[in-house]
Amino acid sequence: MERLDRRLGLLAATPLATLLAATFLAPLVVVAAFSIMPAKVFSLWNVPDFSAYAEFFRQGYWSSLAWSLGMAVAATLILFVVCWPLAFAMAKVYRRFTLVMTVGVVMTLFVSENIRLFGWVLTFMKGGMVEGTLRHMTGTGFDGLLYNVPVIVFGLVYVYFPFMLFPLAQGIAMVPDDARNAAADLGASRARILWEIDLPLAAPGIMVGSLLTFVLAAGAIAESKLLGGQAVIVIADDVETAFTYGQNWPLGSALAMVLIAIIGSVALYGVSRVDLDAIMGRRR
Repeated sequence: MERLDRRLGLLAATPLATLLAATFLAPLVVVAAFSIMPAKVFSLWNVPDFSAYAEFFRQGYWSSLAWSLGMAVAATLILFVVCWPLAFAMAKVYRRFTLVMTVGVVMTLFVSENIRLFGWVLTFMKGGMVEGTLRHMTGTGFDGLLYNVPVIVFGLVYVYFPFMLFPLAQGIAMVPDDARNAAADLGASRARILWEIDLPLAAPGIMVGSLLTFVLAAGAIAESKLLGGQAVIVIADDVETAFTYGQNWPLGSALAMVLIAIIGSVALYGVSRVDLDAIMGRRR
């Protein structure tokens, strides 16, 4: 019976698997094929040439990649620290008001990311709300808060806040209240309960939220362009430039494949460490 159910499951999943292969894997294969083409070539029918990958190190594109990954890691860590108290409140404290809090956070996604970031540009720019208010109150001003690394990280934290919050709340909700109460009755401090009970049992939600945040932030481009200006060039900006202004598809494909390989490796490792059955409420 179990074998029959497995066959029926595979049969039912075949159409969706085929669709995913055609819409997800096929473009990746094309990008990978273009990455080994000669420069300035727009055809797949050529002798493989790996010079585009050599350009990654020769032209210093590794620096852009390091900035992207570094800021993504910083944003992920900051979001974890910021979201943990709110996620804990949503899962364990304000249970009746969780829906209201969820709607409040989700409503921010109804507005375009670029529009929201432009709002922060107007807030942080010279003569904007922050600098203008300070100058009006004290008579002194400054050059604004834009065009630096911290404001780019702030933009990443602001945009990807929901992607850390909701998986984190789901992970914390999986922590049994009985385990926390028993530890408290035995004299465990709040810090010890957090370290030995909350964090280990909420690890699936922490991993999913961290992966979502890191993957999205590593490939982000709007934050660095709108808030950072030319202070930092991220790898996504280099990919866009290679494909558009440079008209060098092999180079753009090679840069994209390097980013995909790194992020994909991190994501596959993280997913392999996640108990998906526990997250979906199907504990074995």
